[in-house]
Amino acid sequence: MRIAVTRSGGFAGRTTRAELDTAARIDAPHVHALAREAVVGTSRLRGFGVPDGYHYMITVDNRTVYCADPNLTDSQRELISLVLHQGVELAG
Repeated sequence: MRIAVTRSGGFAGRTTRAELDTAARIDAPHVHALAREAVVGTSRLRGFGVPDGYHYMITVDNRTVYCADPNLTDSQRELISLVLHQGVELAG
């Protein structure tokens, strides 16, 4: 499973992108469960968060959803953190 996260907004307005491939991960079943929970019931339309808050685009196997701080579920927060910290950072 390929999971990509794009984080934009925040005070500095910097965009960060990262992708995680779960194929060789020992914790793949846990990550897959997080990904399923993170996209269930999440909007496919860009939403609004709070001023200077982060906005996220999460893509799981070609399905893209959007969410924003402070309205993240626990699964979204954990998945976003995992991908941004352990995934491969993408340019631009």
